[in-house]
Formats: sequence, C-alpha cells, structure tokens
Amino acid sequence: MGSVTKGFTGLLYVDAVERGEVRPSSTLGEFLDLGDSFAASATLEAVSRHRSGLPRLAVIPDAAARSWRLWRHGANPYGDSLETLLKHARGTKGRRSTRPSYSNLGFQLLGHALAAAAGTTYVELLRTRLLDPLGMTTTYAPRIPAELRPEAVAGTGLFGARRDPWVGEDIGPAGGIRSTATDLAIFARALLDGAVPGIAALDPVEAFGRDLRVGAGWMTSPVRGRRVTWHNGGTGGCASWFGLDRENGRAAYVVLAELRKVDHVAQNLLVDPTL
Repeated sequence: MGSVTKGFTGLLYVDAVERGEVRPSSTLGEFLDLGDSFAASATLEAVSRHRSGLPRLAVIPDAAARSWRLWRHGANPYGDSLETLLKHARGTKGRRSTRPSYSNLGFQLLGHALAAAAGTTYVELLRTRLLDPLGMTTTYAPRIPAELRPEAVAGTGLFGARRDPWVGEDIGPAGGIRSTATDLAIFARALLDGAVPGIAALDPVEAFGRDLRVGAGWMTSPVRGRRVTWHNGGTGGCASWFGLDRENGRAAYVVLAELRKVDHVAQNLLVDPTL
C-alpha cells in the first residue's frame, strides 16, 4: 500500500511537531547516526515537502544486482535493517537546490528520525500514534517476510508472475505499510472528519510542479474542477491510489495486485457525483 505510507509518515511528522518532540528546522542528523553526510543536514520540514535535495533512492553498492533480481525474478529490492539504511544514507550525496525532488530515501529517514525522537521504532510509533487511536487493527508495517499476515495478498507483474512483497525495516516509512479495505475506509472517514493526529499534513503549503501542491507527504491538485488531496504508488507487484475531496466529504481508493496505474479509475470514483 505504498500510496498511503508516506501520508502516514507525514501525519506522524506534523503530530511530532505539535507534541514538541521535533521542530521543522530539526535535522535528520539530530536523531539518526548519519555522520557528516548530506542527509544529516536535511531539515525535517524540507524532507516532508520533498525539498531536501536527497535523491530518490540511496546509493547502494549492489544496486545493479538488486535491480536485476527485481526485473528478472520480482525480488524485493529493499529488506535492509535500519543500520544498513543509515550506512547507505551516509554514502549518498545530494544536491542543494530550491526545486522539489521526490525522495523515497527522504521519507525512509524521516520516519525513522521521528521514531528515534520519540524513543521507539517506526512500527511502534505508527501503531501507538495512529493505528490504535483510529481502531485500524488490520494495518501494520512488517519488517521481515515472516511478519506478513496470512491474508496478505501477493502482487503480480504485467504477465501474471508473482512478485515478492516489499518488506523491510528500511522501507517501512516510505512504502512498507500493509492494510485492508476496511481499515482504509476507517482512515478515510477519520481524515474527512479531521479526527486524525497531524491532520495539517494534508494542507498544501507550496508548489510542487504544474497544478500540484504539496503538504507533508500529501499532494493536492485539481481533478475535473475538484481540489483533490491524494497519493499514489507502486510496490512489489501492486499499484494503489488514495484520495480525498475534502470540500465535498468524499474519499476513494483503489488497490490492485498488479503493477498497473490505477490513478484514472480511482479519480473517477472520487469526483463522479453519480457514483
């Protein structure tokens, strides 16, 4: 369910700011062992808005081999420990720029930094701050394949070949959350009601390309005359889109166990008044 994972992390970030555990100007290096790397100096606010200058992914020594296994066998390209993620982040360079640049690495580090600031793990932070208060009992972030629940759906490639689920401590805050239709309905209703900690994460605060604005991990753009707050994603042979029409009190989400874009279908479900 990669589409909503960064949305959860954005909510956790705003909630942590409101609790006084972190500041928007706090840096990743204040909470994570990042040495004097580029990532260490990135502020949490910049990361939450994809303006940190961090690349999309960390520089990984065996990146080519992982990409081959992903393409050829559908293998999970993630699955590292937090310690290994930090090691890779320390060796990753960024670029100073005022232009936005989407970064999965940034959100991986953001989630773990928030957990460190609270003295816990990302899995526990997610559970105690969001899932338990909302009653979302079937949503979780597995760190190893053995933690996948029996009902976990397996994703497939374009030609039906099974793909490994993207599971790992490293990817948790950026794409590792699993959920169900029931829990997503609970989440959508709570967001529309404003009853979610860190709800200001949804509010667009600056431009992120043409007709697109970004909050803390959430995008907002016009869709057929409606202002829609959303996120999409693709992980491990699955594709998803989750969106809200906050002004009209509507929500829609589509999750497909096949790596095909579902944005158009989901947007139609959200903005079509006849549905």
